[in-house]
Amino acid sequence: MLPLHLRPDQAIQELLEFNKKLADGLKTLSDLGTLDVGTTPKEAVYQEDKLVLYRYKPITDKINPTPLLIVYALVNRPYMIDLQPDRSLVKHLLETGQDVYLIDWGYPDRADRYLTLDDYINGYIQRCVKAICRRHDLCKINLLGICQGGTFSTCYTALNPEKVRNLITMVTPIDFKTPDNLLSHWLQKLDVDLLVDTLGNIPGEILNWAFLSLKPFRLTGQKYLDMIDSLGDTEAAKNFLRMEKWIFDSPDQAGEAFRQFIKEFFQKNGLMHGKISIGDQRVDLKNITIPVLNIYATQDHLVPPDSSRALQKCVGTADYTEVPFQGGHIGIYVSGRAQKEVPVTIGKWLEARR
Repeated sequence: MLPLHLRPDQAIQELLEFNKKLADGLKTLSDLGTLDVGTTPKEAVYQEDKLVLYRYKPITDKINPTPLLIVYALVNRPYMIDLQPDRSLVKHLLETGQDVYLIDWGYPDRADRYLTLDDYINGYIQRCVKAICRRHDLCKINLLGICQGGTFSTCYTALNPEKVRNLITMVTPIDFKTPDNLLSHWLQKLDVDLLVDTLGNIPGEILNWAFLSLKPFRLTGQKYLDMIDSLGDTEAAKNFLRMEKWIFDSPDQAGEAFRQFIKEFFQKNGLMHGKISIGDQRVDLKNITIPVLNIYATQDHLVPPDSSRALQKCVGTADYTEVPFQGGHIGIYVSGRAQKEVPVTIGKWLEARR
């Protein structure tokens, strides 16, 4: 074993410098004030229970005549895709001429304990699609599903192919039992019936810490040490805290929907094998014969690339496009490269299929 060769004077100097950075950083934090997120102008056009359907204000003269509905996951808040003006998938989609709508699921409470996947997919999503179609006097919309919202969007499209013109999925799990899916390995032995029967709704905090535990050193320790180096810059500090706000802003999960999703999708991998039923309808992905754009992240630790790429062999369309993004599950929304690449890719793809 090699000696460490620690010099006391050097160690003391590094400690003094660290303490100074920390003290300066604390002053920066105390002066930041309120952090704004989700700042792109929008209006509520439909509401039901906790759900709000928003339409974002168009910012170009030439607008795609087919609106784009974004369906986000249940487990986090959708302002991740509109975090701040220079890190906003929504804003950049508007710049490509898309007419963008978003479902905000809100925060479920005890009244939502018995909501099922049928309620979310054949209920809420279906009624939002119908509301948009009525507003534009159309029969079909474009659908963009993100993460679990992509899984929901895929199921919805398979069940209602006449309602969707083009389907886009981002970091969307399809095969829930790929060998490198650590989250899936953890969930295989989970007694989800005991969990839901005991707790009712599943606290968002439980899921949040489960996700952080997938990379415990990087996500619960190292990032806070790295944070010290950026606290001298006010804008960098704001960027960091916006991300922290989103990470820990975790809605509770409606108990019955959570039970179904874990058992049918994770534990049985039913979507891959055509054994998922939503309400009284079986989800057959071969019914998806419309154009599909599937965007996945090559370094995704939550939805491994193979989990997303499995979509190609399941759908029934010949117009299937697969786009890798060199980054992780969060970077695909907020990194500088993502802002330049992802919205433009989506915009050009949709423009070619108007």
